[in-house]
Amino acid sequence: MRPSSGWGILEGGRSRDPPPDPPESNMDADIERVEPVPGAPALIRRDQLLTDAAGMAAVARWTAAAAEADGVFRIRLLPGVDVCDLAATVRDRGHAASPNHILVGQPLFFGGPASRPFPAPPPPPPGAVPGDGPDGPGDAGDGGNGGVPGDVPGGGPGGPGGPGGPGGPVTVAVADTGLAAHPWWRDLPWFLERRHDAAEVPDADGDGRLDAQAGHGTFVTGLILRSAPEARMRPLRVLDGRGVGDEAGLLRALARLRDEPPQVLNLSMGGHTYDDRPSPLLEAALAGLPGTVAVACAGNTASDRPFWPAALPGVIAVGALDAAGRDRAPFSAHGPWVDACAPGEWLTSSFLEHGAFHGYARWSGTSFAAAVVSGAIAAAARERTPAEAAAYVLDPERNRKISDLGVVVAGPR
Repeated sequence: MRPSSGWGILEGGRSRDPPPDPPESNMDADIERVEPVPGAPALIRRDQLLTDAAGMAAVARWTAAAAEADGVFRIRLLPGVDVCDLAATVRDRGHAASPNHILVGQPLFFGGPASRPFPAPPPPPPGAVPGDGPDGPGDAGDGGNGGVPGDVPGGGPGGPGGPGGPGGPVTVAVADTGLAAHPWWRDLPWFLERRHDAAEVPDADGDGRLDAQAGHGTFVTGLILRSAPEARMRPLRVLDGRGVGDEAGLLRALARLRDEPPQVLNLSMGGHTYDDRPSPLLEAALAGLPGTVAVACAGNTASDRPFWPAALPGVIAVGALDAAGRDRAPFSAHGPWVDACAPGEWLTSSFLEHGAFHGYARWSGTSFAAAVVSGAIAAAARERTPAEAAAYVLDPERNRKISDLGVVVAGPR
């Protein structure tokens, strides 16, 4: 049977074929760099526009094919149509529309300023008593950067996967590259339930080497669990092993959360938009999870240009501190839209078993600073509502605040 293209001319409001999962390789062919505003480039899927049902009629004359999922229409435009111009025109007419922006993980992407992962010894596991590192009491390992803020616990009754906050166990959704089996969670119910749905694909091209961001989701998950070992994780695979995904894929993932919204959503990815304005579809999708605290990385751009979805209203944008935990990491984005910062240089966490890697790595990026903040909020949410937990962790009366970088959140021990 011929594989589905993911496109179909709409019939009765539905497409013939379902939208595809995020592709694994050969992604460069349909990625286009656009720069409607000089000096403010963005990456989009070539000839693709996203809109809602109301916007479909406005773009019908330029539509070659379309696919619908959860009320979002992904349209392939006819050759020669300027995606950005059409999106702006449709929005000016009062409809939601956006190019299908590329979103990327934020350790390293196409020459970005952070790092690749390096093999590392294991840090203290989730639930370890502070000061009891892998070599025994008093050894904190090399994964710590400060202490858990305030009275946020590092463990608790029942151990990993145990009882949660006032409304039940705390669930943290992680939209990322997926999740690999790891000693820290391979036997836990939440992993066994979803291990096939969102598995990491470490070497999609089969060249024997790890893809550029393979293990990213596994690394992020470990950082969250080190602060919130009782959390139930929900991995969502929206990036490929290179750390590349798009807005349409993230919108599909967010739609899957509506029936069982998590308390915390970690988004260690993002990108620039063609006009430096928020995508209306992404903004609406996150607003559709009103009880969820969304945390997103501010990006490794070393600039103050808004990075989305972090810069969206209601999303906690997280920049990175240097290894000493005192100043902004040189690669971190910054600006008045950044709400918080956390250690983001040379953190140690769970990783893949591959080649020189034996389940642990050291890595840098705002992706990982965001995970630290998500973990702190998840830990605080055991005894608070998600909104109260976020306010507690980001309370400037309790924690230092840095101009254009926000409130400082300490990393796990």
